[in-house]
Amino acid sequence: MKNILVPTDFSTESHHAFEVALQLAKQTAGRVTLLHVLESPEATTANFSTYGGPVNGSELPNSDGGIDQLFFVKLMEATKGRMHRLRTEAAALAPDVDVEDGVEVGRIGDGILQAIERHGADLVVMGAQGHGAMENFFVGSNTERLVRLANVPVLAVKHPQPHFAVRTIVFPSDFTEEATGAIAGLQQVRAAFPDATVHLLHVASGTDTPATQQHQQAFAQHAQLTNFQTGTVSAASTSAGIEQYAKQVQADLVVIPTHARTGLSRFLNTSIAETVATHAFPPVLTYHLA
Repeated sequence: MKNILVPTDFSTESHHAFEVALQLAKQTAGRVTLLHVLESPEATTANFSTYGGPVNGSELPNSDGGIDQLFFVKLMEATKGRMHRLRTEAAALAPDVDVEDGVEVGRIGDGILQAIERHGADLVVMGAQGHGAMENFFVGSNTERLVRLANVPVLAVKHPQPHFAVRTIVFPSDFTEEATGAIAGLQQVRAAFPDATVHLLHVASGTDTPATQQHQQAFAQHAQLTNFQTGTVSAASTSAGIEQYAKQVQADLVVIPTHARTGLSRFLNTSIAETVATHAFPPVLTYHLA
């Protein structure tokens, strides 16, 4: 997780993600690429970079010039100015981190996905703009689409993380046979945060059973985890249980494996039945099951 792509729309949440990305890059000797995608009715079919000048000096695609193009050029100039200010801020916050920036013209989701490939990104860090429920932490946003389609892990950040140090990771699962597909990704997370304790969490609708603990222990052994704990909470929904446990252990990071097609993994997706306040939620890292 050294080549980090940070899509920004200049919102408060995306700035939180930017700060977290800088801290991660500093810890891992990585690099950060800032990306802003300009999406306009005239440019939704465009698919190119504008590093160094407004559309490389060409006319706006599907435009007859005039007022539309003048507006776009002014918008591009303003955008490049905001990106420059972010780079200046990065130089002050993390002077040893290599930071590049770029502006894409096109559809937001497509632009980000293509930038992942072009820059060889191995992690996307982006702001999440939920509306007070864990399901909305992902659903109905570009974050949700990236969780579903990106072929690299996505770290969603909603709140300020001035000192992002990962010491406690919550990994919720049902620990069935399907969960073994999450092991490779979890091992990569462990490699990125070797000093963190991993909490293997099972959210039960009733009381805990010895079989559950056996499944958790078997999973830990298969994943070759050493610094881990097992936990079970009883809750009406999986999302409520995750929130409850994350608060209880003061988690720094929640890690959730997903299916490429549906976004959230099946055990989580089918269990969410009630809203969950996200004001205390730490960043959430998602990656696709193998």
